[in-house]
Amino acid sequence: MTATAAEVAAIVQLARDRRARTVVIGSGRTPHARESARLIESAWDRAEGTILATITWPETGASWLRHASRFADADPDLWVMTGPATGWAQMTRRLLWSTPWRPERTLATAGIGDPGTLALVGLSNLNGLAGVTAQGTTWLVEDDTLQYRTRTQEGR
Repeated sequence: MTATAAEVAAIVQLARDRRARTVVIGSGRTPHARESARLIESAWDRAEGTILATITWPETGASWLRHASRFADADPDLWVMTGPATGWAQMTRRLLWSTPWRPERTLATAGIGDPGTLALVGLSNLNGLAGVTAQGTTWLVEDDTLQYRTRTQEGR
């Protein structure tokens, strides 16, 4: 699914809350993933943030090393990820194995925050990864569990 307006607004707010100025946006290559990345890029631009790069990755492939290296090498304040489960999981595994990428410096959209999607990589590998639901509620992988924040916990 394409990111909702609430989802995009919450991603931008999370990035601002973390005092990010620069981001790299990564997405799968499906039409919905590309549109989600475009919406996030546009919102971040309107918030006067800087986008260092926008990277896409395939759903299937022999290696994600080239994509992972390009994604991680820009060294932004935060990485933002969106896309279908399979490609995201393959990309994330490669990021963990081969780059300085860190989940605690990464925000993700609702589709990635699905427990089944996160399980493809393993919660123990994703501590610090944060994201938002389609309704704009935030979630966080902490202590090897997926935790959803209430509006009160978010300070709203």
